Amino acid sequence: IHRSKGLSAVPMGLHSKNVRLLSLGRNALLAGSNGGQRSGSGPRGRSLTSPPLSSSSPARALSSLSATRRGLPKPKMSENGVVPRAKVLTIDTMNPTVKNVEYAVRGPIVARAVELEKELSEGMKKPFAEVIKANIGDAHAMGQQPITFFRQVLALCSYPELLNDSTFPEDAKSRARRILQSCGGNSMGSYSASQGIDSVRQDVARYIERRDGGVPCDPDDIYLTTGASDGIMTMLKLLVCGEGVTRTGVMISIPQYPLYSAALAELGAVQINYYLNEEKCWSLDISELQRALDEARHHCNPRALCIINPGNPTGQVQSRECIEDVIRFAAKEGLFLMADEVYQDNVYADGCQFHSFKKVLFEMGPEYSDTVELASFHSTSKCYMGECGFRGGYMEIINMDDEVKAQLTKLVSVRLCPPVPGQALMDLVVNPPQPGEPSYDNFIKERTATLSALAEKAKLTEQILNTVHGISCNPVQGAMYSFPRIIIPEKAVKEATVSQQPDMFYCMKMLEETGICLVPGSGFGQKDGTYHFRMTILPPRDKLQILLNKVKEFHQKFTKHYS
Repeated sequence: IHRSKGLSAVPMGLHSKNVRLLSLGRNALLAGSNGGQRSGSGPRGRSLTSPPLSSSSPARALSSLSATRRGLPKPKMSENGVVPRAKVLTIDTMNPTVKNVEYAVRGPIVARAVELEKELSEGMKKPFAEVIKANIGDAHAMGQQPITFFRQVLALCSYPELLNDSTFPEDAKSRARRILQSCGGNSMGSYSASQGIDSVRQDVARYIERRDGGVPCDPDDIYLTTGASDGIMTMLKLLVCGEGVTRTGVMISIPQYPLYSAALAELGAVQINYYLNEEKCWSLDISELQRALDEARHHCNPRALCIINPGNPTGQVQSRECIEDVIRFAAKEGLFLMADEVYQDNVYADGCQFHSFKKVLFEMGPEYSDTVELASFHSTSKCYMGECGFRGGYMEIINMDDEVKAQLTKLVSVRLCPPVPGQALMDLVVNPPQPGEPSYDNFIKERTATLSALAEKAKLTEQILNTVHGISCNPVQGAMYSFPRIIIPEKAVKEATVSQQPDMFYCMKMLEETGICLVPGSGFGQKDGTYHFRMTILPPRDKLQILLNKVKEFHQKFTKHYS
């Protein structure tokens, strides 16, 4: 080793007899690296700190040999000679509950749909010209137009200079000014209170009172949320506790919206399935609730009952009598009620009407209204609004313990606040244009047209699907989806079970051959031996009719091929 050349290279493949030489030469190496200076800087200003050692440096060779002599395995080096550091977070060391989370609405079939879109854009030949994503209730993505008044106010709030623009109606300007005055610094870019903007929560409370025929609503019981999903997840966090047989169990309908199963898996709670009655238009039977509860009590502590009304994915609307029965059941069994009511404006079938759980609860009298704990949820994402991307929503809590309510407020404060534009949009939904205001007539026209179109498409979906041999579809009474039952030939079932559920196999085949993206019923839950798919009714009528005819043609072809 020559000092004049600094750190000279040492040939690879050193033997053990060279170790002593390296050991003796280590000080010479360090001295040589700074021109003989032991401290401070050398004549050229270089510090004592050595440059990174190459894979052929004596010190690295020494380290490797020392490890070998100690009986340790030699670290595997990459091509550039760097020993890779082990990952802290691996599939084996990550939170195990996350691996149990599944969300079919955006699952493997949707990932394949995205790939197909990319392949089409690159000029690849397919049996179809476009991918139609009928898997999700994303109204605007399906062509539904936003409500003009809502977007006008949001534009004014986002860019207040527009308040001087005479093309905006005065009622839109007055709403925007009121919202901005409630924001810190008169800007939607500021944080709000964690529970939500006070004036918006007051408007939500007044809306609930009007909806429920005068049943009182305290704004302090209103929590604005990042969509309904955020509120549902927050309530489940409060409810889940215990270990083993004391672990919290939550009753959810089957079929269910996969948010619930995913949330329970993430929280490590016990999912308690109760089955809706497909033969009676997906109705809810109290005897089935009792069966599920009694069986669950052997292995967990059932604490909550979740209801989706109108139903997703099944589209049923619960009768008032059914809601009363559910409330009595919850009271008798000591269950916390969670009412997912995000489709409350989406009711189409004759003889069906939306009844809020809160209204029915209070009309049943103090025996129930003073005791049954209830959280109900609403959103800006569905109904006639379809404003999914703004992530606006609220939850109302009834009969919650005061100390728990304080913990709830603390929990929501961790996320600072829901998106302020979503809060503003929620305010417009619960406080739309009133008779006599400039925007009222156009608002009513747009709202009525949207809901009427959805009702027409719900009927069209049921009619066309029921003309197909091997498909049966219950009436779409409400919400935005059909959940038809399909008969899959035994040959296809056997071929599918090698790698995937039969209805996933069916839906994947349909996607590859038609470009139509549906969600298999197995992603929502279904009785053993039955198969379904969920399809949104949101596309424009002409496109929906084409989609339904393609489904019809595919099913006939699929059945013939596998028979």
